[in-house]
Amino acid sequence: MNNIKLMLIVILSISITACFPSNNSPKSEILLQGRTMGTTYNIKVVATPEQVTNLKLQQKIDGVLKQVNQEMSTYIPNSEISRFNKSSSSENFEVSAGFARVLKESIRLGELSEGKLDITVGPLVNLWGFGPEQRPEKAPNEELLAATLTRIGLKNLHLDGQQLSKDIPSLYIDLSTIAKGYGVDIVAELIEANGITNYLVEIGGEMRLKGFKHTGELWAIAIEKPILDPSGEERAVHQIVIPKDNAVATSGDYRNYFEADGHRFSHIIDPATGKPIDHNLVSVTVIDPSSMTADGLSTTLMVMGTEKGMAFAIKNNIAALFISKTEHGFSEQFTVKFKQYLK
Repeated sequence: MNNIKLMLIVILSISITACFPSNNSPKSEILLQGRTMGTTYNIKVVATPEQVTNLKLQQKIDGVLKQVNQEMSTYIPNSEISRFNKSSSSENFEVSAGFARVLKESIRLGELSEGKLDITVGPLVNLWGFGPEQRPEKAPNEELLAATLTRIGLKNLHLDGQQLSKDIPSLYIDLSTIAKGYGVDIVAELIEANGITNYLVEIGGEMRLKGFKHTGELWAIAIEKPILDPSGEERAVHQIVIPKDNAVATSGDYRNYFEADGHRFSHIIDPATGKPIDHNLVSVTVIDPSSMTADGLSTTLMVMGTEKGMAFAIKNNIAALFISKTEHGFSEQFTVKFKQYLK
């Protein structure tokens, strides 16, 4: 799956005092790691090694993540999403329950944001070189851009239960703005279904946390300073948050971009213009019970920009942190709902 959002959050071991009787517990933090969706996953569960082994937890996690890829990866030719994208039929296409769940939330957020989140923007993502197709050496011309814009639009996509259809034969779905968050959610749900209630799940920077560390401390997350460094080698902490039993997702344009004709082009596309966003907002972090929702909202707010994004977040009671680039460095704004999570 396209690694559109690189890891924008790092995990820190920070002591946050909490009342949790774990001092005499034989449980510890078990780290499970692997690769999925073109990126990595890091999962910490508070359990005994025997419990994790007996549950075959890592095998189960790898199994559900493999299923997500098979449903929603545009990089797998025979995935559900690839087969739908290749089809030129307007007839109903039956999708799996997981795929339908992500589509339903994507459409809801698209309608809520008046099209700022548009999962049919795939042809534009490919046109600008951020999808499976090869990156262009220069920006596309206006004629090609206008032609591509006629091939997108959430209004041309219809979901009825698990039946999906499209009005335009070439309509193409790209779920890279929300699928990793969904992957985090189903892994968290799997862990809880196996009786573990203290955990941290991270896939490519998107997270969901619950309960406490084995020491009795709350999980603490460091939000990365948005430094322009495509290599990802230069990292610094901007802000620390205590999300409690929530998910955290960050979207930014400072890692995934390309330069052509002396201009920097972000991977985040504005569906209204068909072009990469071009404003001073460089990072948005959203905290929400669902990683899938937080993932989609962080991209939505990035597309909107600081002023419109802040107004939208306040109106819809979203916990959001906005980091903008200024002449003197970075400035931040956050909603009242986000303030409760600041350390």
